[in-house]
Amino acid sequence: MLNGPAWSQKLRAEIGKAVIGQDAAVERLLVALLANGHVLLEGMPGLAKTLLIRSLGTALGVHFERVQFTPDLLPSDVTGTMIFQPKTGEFTPHRGPIFANLVLADEINRAPAKVQSALLEAMQERQVTIGGQTLQLPRPFFVMATQNPVEQEGTYPLPEAQTDRFLFKLIVDYPTAEEESQMMQRWGQVTKQPALASVSSGEELLALRAEVDRIHLSPAVQGYILALVRGTRALAEKGGAGKRYLNFGASPRASLALYQAGRALAWLRGLDYLSPSLVQELAPDVLRHRIGLTYEAEAEEITADKIVAQVVERTPVPTTA
Repeated sequence: MLNGPAWSQKLRAEIGKAVIGQDAAVERLLVALLANGHVLLEGMPGLAKTLLIRSLGTALGVHFERVQFTPDLLPSDVTGTMIFQPKTGEFTPHRGPIFANLVLADEINRAPAKVQSALLEAMQERQVTIGGQTLQLPRPFFVMATQNPVEQEGTYPLPEAQTDRFLFKLIVDYPTAEEESQMMQRWGQVTKQPALASVSSGEELLALRAEVDRIHLSPAVQGYILALVRGTRALAEKGGAGKRYLNFGASPRASLALYQAGRALAWLRGLDYLSPSLVQELAPDVLRHRIGLTYEAEAEEITADKIVAQVVERTPVPTTA
C-alpha cells in the first residue's frame, strides 16, 4: 500500500506535465478526493481551473465528464431524463453526464437555481432520481465546480445550502512571473502539447481512504475544531455594543470537513496524527464559503478570510495534539 507522500508525488508529477504552479490547489484537490468531498474553485479567467480538474481526472484514471453551465441549461441536461423505447413501449432512464466519477461543473453560477439544485441530491446523497427511479452514482464520485468572482451580469449566485455542500472553496490566484514564463515556453508550441497518463485508479483511491481513517485525532484537537467552528457562530450572535460582521456562522458540516480533510492532509504529508497547525492551515478553505458577511462588513471591505483569521487568532490552541 502506498504511503501519502508517494501517492501525492506521482499524481502531482503527472498533473504538473499540463499545469504549471498551483501546487497548493493541487494538494487541496487530493485532500478532497481522500476526504470524499466536493470542491468549488473561484478565480479569474485563464488561470487553468478547468485544465487542472481535467488533468486530475486523467491522472487519477477515472471517468471524467464536463458540463458547461449556461442560462438555458436544463436539470435533465445534467442528471438525465426518461426516454421512450418504441420496441417495448416503455420509458427507460437515460443517464446524464452526472453519472461519472469526476464531474466538472464549469462556470456553475451561469445556470439558474433549478439547474444548480439538480446537483444537491447528487452531491449529498450520491444518487439521482429520474422519472421516479432512484439511481446510484458511481464510486468514487466528486463534483468540482468553477466560477468567476467578478462577473455579475448573467450569473446566479449559489445559495448557501449549496455552497455548504462543498468541502473546500479554493481561491485560484495568478501565477508568478517565472511560472508564467514557463507557460509560454511550454504551451507556445502547439505541436508539443503534453499527453497525460493514468497513474492511479478509483479503486486505489477508495482503498487509500482506509489509511486516512487510521490517522490519530486526539480529543484536544477535536475540541479545537469545534471551538473554531463555534467561534464563527459566536460572531454572528446579536447583542453587544460592537459591530456584527456575520449574519450566520459555519454549519456542522464545517466541523466534519475540518475533521475529515485534516486527517487526509496529515496522511498526504506522511504524518500519523492531526495537529492544530494543519487545522489552522485548512480553516480558510473550509470556512470562507460557510459564513455570511453583513452589509457592515462588506462596506468596510472585511472579507471572509479576515474573519476566519480573526477566529483562528482568538481561539486558544491546545498544547497537546
